[in-house]
Amino acid sequence: MPSPDPYEPMARPPTSTPEPPAVVPLAGLGRAVGKTRYVVLVAVAAVLLISLTLFLLGAAEGIQITVEAWHAAFSRHEFASTDLTVKFLAVISTMLKAVVMYLVGVGLYSLFIEPLNLTAALGVESLVDLETKVVSIVVVILGVTFLQHFIHWKEPMETLQFGGALALAVAALVLFQWNSRQGKQFTKEHSPNEQKRAAGELFHADREERTVRADEVEETAKPDDR
Repeated sequence: MPSPDPYEPMARPPTSTPEPPAVVPLAGLGRAVGKTRYVVLVAVAAVLLISLTLFLLGAAEGIQITVEAWHAAFSRHEFASTDLTVKFLAVISTMLKAVVMYLVGVGLYSLFIEPLNLTAALGVESLVDLETKVVSIVVVILGVTFLQHFIHWKEPMETLQFGGALALAVAALVLFQWNSRQGKQFTKEHSPNEQKRAAGELFHADREERTVRADEVEETAKPDDR
């Protein structure tokens, strides 16, 4: 067996050169765009201010109507007249409108700025939940509004027409609410933890950019078996 030539250069094993990291164009733009979510604070402040105003006005109106009710009871012996009932229903409608504004304000803050235990306790953990709560209260407000007209019952045909219009509006809102719930259920079935993971990275890790994992790509590429 011939001895190897000491002057012949030894063959070196091929070395694999590491691939350069992928260059992400406009890498800082995603973080800058994510920071624009703080513009929602303007809407939150405005809506909460409107809610506070409605609560105060409703409370003042309630006190005034209560004084009028007791004055009518002692001076004219009028108890629970139709006009007083309508006025009390108007106060309830004002308070419900204030609740809608309050839910919108705290809901937007919890969804865009920082999660709150208050919204979780109220069942508002997504935009669909916020829409559902608002639609539910709007339906109640429409019912109270119709009850005010029904108590007066001055023009029966106009009251019935008004009730029919409200019924169409309520049916459209209920259909919208049902469609939103179906969309939320579909999201839970196909990506149950994706929204929670993204919320955790956004609020706890202060990360606006979303990393697309390989399993997500493979799951998206799979054909639907159903």
